[in-house]
Amino acid sequence: MSKKADKSILIIGLNRFGSSLSLELMNHGWEVLAVDTQSRRVQAHADALTHTIVGDATDEAVLHQIGASQFARAVVAIGNHLEESILTTSLLVDAKVPSIWARATSRRHGRILEQLGAHHVVLPEHDMGERVAHLVSGRILDYVEIDEGFSLVKMPAPHKILGRPLGRVGVQQEHGVTVVSVKRSGGSFVHASQETVLQKGDIIVVAGKTEDVERFTKAG
Repeated sequence: MSKKADKSILIIGLNRFGSSLSLELMNHGWEVLAVDTQSRRVQAHADALTHTIVGDATDEAVLHQIGASQFARAVVAIGNHLEESILTTSLLVDAKVPSIWARATSRRHGRILEQLGAHHVVLPEHDMGERVAHLVSGRILDYVEIDEGFSLVKMPAPHKILGRPLGRVGVQQEHGVTVVSVKRSGGSFVHASQETVLQKGDIIVVAGKTEDVERFTKAG
């Protein structure tokens, strides 16, 4: 039997993370089937989500009854209960769900989930803490680590690269980063090129290895 429609998803756990994720997906037009062991949580979301079920996702029979194997995507939002998180993820892997996202509370927890076969591991508390640390510690306006050790940063254009084409400034050669886009005062972001000349007040998006990007944000 084919997997359910692209915009259907199974969410295991209606804690704060699972709840926020489910509601946001609904806002984006997804069909959400949410499962939680606590009837209070399920009832609280019954009117907001497509389907809500009281059930224990660590029970293989429950996953079978709700048709977990028919979903193309599933999220294990349990997180705080290590044993339940690991067992649920393992059962979804056994059910051959093509895309499994699992919330972890630590790097070690995340490694276990990856070893079990989770396709994507999310550490929301760690990632948010890391992001805020970057925002409060320097000139960074926004920060996203898109892969381990590789980041995108939004920041004011440093004074030392203003007034000359980026190709002549040698940002990549000197700093190891790439200026991806630029936003003029009052304008919108556009792609940057080797011919782009940055001006005072410009906001830029820079990509590169996290350590190189961090050094570049401190450039004068």
